Amino acid sequence: MPQSDVMGQGSDGLEEAVGYRGPVACAAAGITYRQLDYWARTSLVVPSVRDASGSGTQRLYSFRDIVVLKVVKRLLDAGVSLQNIRKAIETLSQWGELELSTMTLISDGTTVYECRSAEEVVDLLQGGQGVFGIAISGAFKEIQGSLADLPVVSDEPPVETTDSDETAPSTVDQLAARRARRRAG
Repeated sequence: MPQSDVMGQGSDGLEEAVGYRGPVACAAAGITYRQLDYWARTSLVVPSVRDASGSGTQRLYSFRDIVVLKVVKRLLDAGVSLQNIRKAIETLSQWGELELSTMTLISDGTTVYECRSAEEVVDLLQGGQGVFGIAISGAFKEIQGSLADLPVVSDEPPVETTDSDETAPSTVDQLAARRARRRAG
């Protein structure tokens, strides 16, 4: 998998691996933990930061992974079969975050179409089938809002802190601290 799919970019411009645990990914994508576990075990959506490697290890999902989870949920809610969703997700896996953030998926409940312009939508509608759209950019915004207040785990070893060193960042709050600094200006 390309490194850009796994790496996040911090406010200082340096890339870092950022992952979200299963419960956080579930909350952001609006799915149950049981769905998340099943989709990971059947390789529908495999966590790109860290997969489970035995008992006691936790999967870590990237932002992009959570967007894909949200897309899978929306397609399921629209009645698209898991088999067709799997094909659509395989195709989407070749696109990066930038492309996904501007993409809209269209489906008649059976087939899933990728739409990038108004002309493509018109062509699909002329076939007489009713279609619906899922704006992935909307899912990006929803997930960014959902994740703003949820804990994050870095794939790097935790920073040791002492009682006298309260300025060292906690691995769980690194993303929240970065966002707070950005908001403060």
